[in-house]
Amino acid sequence: MQDFNFYTPTQVVFGKKGEDKVGELVKALNCKKVLVHFGGNSAKKSGLLDRVFDSLTQSGIDYVSLGGVVPNPRLSKVYEGIDLCKKENVDFILAIGGGSVIDSAKAIGYGMANDCDVWDFYMKKAIPTGCLPIGTILTLSAAGSEMSNSSVITNEEGWLKRGCNSDYCRPKFAIMNPELTYTLPPYQTASGSTDILMHTMERYFTQGGTMELTDGISEALMRTVINNSKILMKDPTNYEARAEVMWAGSLSHNGLTGCGSIGDWACHQLEHELGGMFDVAHGAGLAAVWGSWARYVYKANVARFAQFAVNVLGVPNDFSDQEKTALAGIEAMEAYYKSIDMPISIKELGVELNDDQIKELAYKCSFQNTRTVGGVKALNTEDMIEIYKMAR
Repeated sequence: MQDFNFYTPTQVVFGKKGEDKVGELVKALNCKKVLVHFGGNSAKKSGLLDRVFDSLTQSGIDYVSLGGVVPNPRLSKVYEGIDLCKKENVDFILAIGGGSVIDSAKAIGYGMANDCDVWDFYMKKAIPTGCLPIGTILTLSAAGSEMSNSSVITNEEGWLKRGCNSDYCRPKFAIMNPELTYTLPPYQTASGSTDILMHTMERYFTQGGTMELTDGISEALMRTVINNSKILMKDPTNYEARAEVMWAGSLSHNGLTGCGSIGDWACHQLEHELGGMFDVAHGAGLAAVWGSWARYVYKANVARFAQFAVNVLGVPNDFSDQEKTALAGIEAMEAYYKSIDMPISIKELGVELNDDQIKELAYKCSFQNTRTVGGVKALNTEDMIEIYKMAR
């Protein structure tokens, strides 16, 4: 077991009509003016924005709004948000949406609380020393950004997708009403469920120490998401299934499923470059590369892959051939992805990779040949090239 620090300061308001409490939550933090940050038109059409504005007004909270956040949130929108917040003397940011909106809000918060270019934090040239307080109203179960310390932003110059982790950006509160996810298209629900699973799988697959309790929590969480995501493919307004997946998304990325272990994160790094270059949905991109990554590295820890196969996917344990069990688990996971219409190759994402593009992806993922990625097996640039080739 590894030493660990578990820190989750976010207040969770879970259940129906939780968004009606947003005004009193902001008021309790002694904030006076809010940037309401959101994505497209769905928040407007559903009436959610109007309910939020009414709640803020009733609590005496002034606000301005900024929409237009897209999947794989853009640095240009972050700069726009920073300029608006400075002009309007905003002292709180409210993100309404999923991980993209929340990540964008966190980046704006960094830009407001620090003097340097916010992109320097994502390029690891500087470390944040603060962040404007943030609250969230979740409308998509996926990234877990509503309780995490992470933010990922895409810079249109070079199409680099980079992350920044700091406890300063952890939201003050997260409002989670499963009903707000009822109208999500099946593809978004499936992609979000995959992202949730991968946040735990990245921590679960490790060469470092593990904790029996953390393993048990992780395995139960993954089984829960697999079972309930299948329900949602057929019954998208099933409140109980939506609630299970929503709560799993938060627990998957708030650090709980990584207590006592050292994770891998190679799939996320490989997918970030796909997302940056081709603007693919994050969860779908993860599904597209996972099987190839797993087959490339599983021999480095066959026992762990076999445990995953048996405890998460219900694969019969072949005690005489652990490797056979491990490979059956990889196949079972890909079968699950197919069952919810997720891709298991980059081609199924709609992207036809040529050799030059693969080399560029690996070059970017390795930070220009200056780093390796992965915990199960350290992957250098040539390893990354091979995985991309297997996945295409």
